[in-house]
Amino acid sequence: MRKRDTTGEYAIPNVEACAAARGDEPSMDSDAFGGFYQRSAPGLRAYLARVSGNPALADDLMQESYVRFLCASHPEGGEVNYRRYLYRIATNLLRDHWRRPRAASIDDVPEGFLAVGDASSRIDSQAMLDPAMAQMRPRDRQLLWLAHAEGYSHREIAEITGLREGSVRLLLYRARRKIARLLRGQMVTERRRG
Repeated sequence: MRKRDTTGEYAIPNVEACAAARGDEPSMDSDAFGGFYQRSAPGLRAYLARVSGNPALADDLMQESYVRFLCASHPEGGEVNYRRYLYRIATNLLRDHWRRPRAASIDDVPEGFLAVGDASSRIDSQAMLDPAMAQMRPRDRQLLWLAHAEGYSHREIAEITGLREGSVRLLLYRARRKIARLLRGQMVTERRRG
């Protein structure tokens, strides 16, 4: 939910205002939050866009994640734990979104791929991964993204998703096997065409 400030621009809540509403001291000031946002926003948006398959939804969920992050008590341990906590918030918002009844399924929305790297590798990755990822379940896309794009361990993924670490290991193994099978199938199809 966006709020307009008096200048007509969209603004997120002030760090100090959220802390005052909670009745405690802010765990990071506005400058620290600005730096944290600059470092974490691209990865969080890519995660939400890849898992949801909807860039507009990803933008909305990302904004709500930061608002909730600002207005919550932060874990100890610095930026690494802040980032994990932020991803946990985003994952819960995404889960809540999926649970809401709606006329159309989120799987009906075409998926965009936000690859990192130079333009040619981004195009190659997009051409290979888009069709395969579109055939994956949202949870499988989520686990693959957290493990491979974000580099999180099984334990960290369990903390973010609320799953048991053993379940993450098994589900990630299955998701990797499925995407490998889908990518091999695409390569065979491309060879037959060419």
